[in-house]
Amino acid sequence: MVCALGAAVCFGTATVLQAIAARAAAGGGGGEAALLLRALRQWRYLAGLALDGLGFLLQIAALRSLPIYAVGAALAASLAVTAVVAARLLRVRLSRVEWGAVAVVCAGLAMLGLASGTEGDEAGPDWLSYAMLGVAVAVLLLGVLGGRLPERGRAMVLGLASGFGFGVVEVAVRLIDDLDPGSLLSNPATYALLLGGGAAFLALTSALQRGSVTAATAGTVIGETIGPALVGVVWLGDRTREGLAWLAVLGFVVAVVGALGLARFGEVASGEQTEDRAGALG
Repeated sequence: MVCALGAAVCFGTATVLQAIAARAAAGGGGGEAALLLRALRQWRYLAGLALDGLGFLLQIAALRSLPIYAVGAALAASLAVTAVVAARLLRVRLSRVEWGAVAVVCAGLAMLGLASGTEGDEAGPDWLSYAMLGVAVAVLLLGVLGGRLPERGRAMVLGLASGFGFGVVEVAVRLIDDLDPGSLLSNPATYALLLGGGAAFLALTSALQRGSVTAATAGTVIGETIGPALVGVVWLGDRTREGLAWLAVLGFVVAVVGALGLARFGEVASGEQTEDRAGALG
């Protein structure tokens, strides 16, 4: 759980930095790839990527010892980190309701920590790795198509695509049980992890710049928590401590609802405010 919470801290802080960089990279035209290239010239985006990399390593460590539902809820709590960092770094004022949402997230994670058992020891059906690879391909296509939608629905679709991609990563990590190079290259889960993660980052970068990031963040939280949690319980043997299934379910719901209540902090800032604050920070 310490690794899962550490990953949440990294991802939450990275969101603030990447949102500023993505807004600063706007206006140059081109598609998602061009946007990503412009964002990569921003030091804040690179710092965010470094934090994402560290968070990913901590996420892998957590997934090797905790059920997927616990790790997913902890990662959704990165929005609480984003809110606190935004309040400090960008001087965004949190209302009492929003501070309450931060407390709700923490309470949900505490319940999950008490109720979570160890990771499941089941390998899952043989087709599951191929299914994850298929979902990763679908996420890539969804991200491409989502970028062409009208503004009203674009952010939510891109957010869901990002969440599904990160969900694929969570499941794929559990499906890789042999780190021998030959086994890695022959395991469809390896390619699902790489493709799903890459597609998720592209979709998230596009969502941060091309619409309501509040809606995109909510979509990401939903996509990366519910599906992977069900996969872990149904096919990978994730369980709770004896007699505490109700507490795990309650903690999961409370943490995710609290995170959704903080979804506006995926926005961080918008328009000229973002550029002014970014310049002040530079």
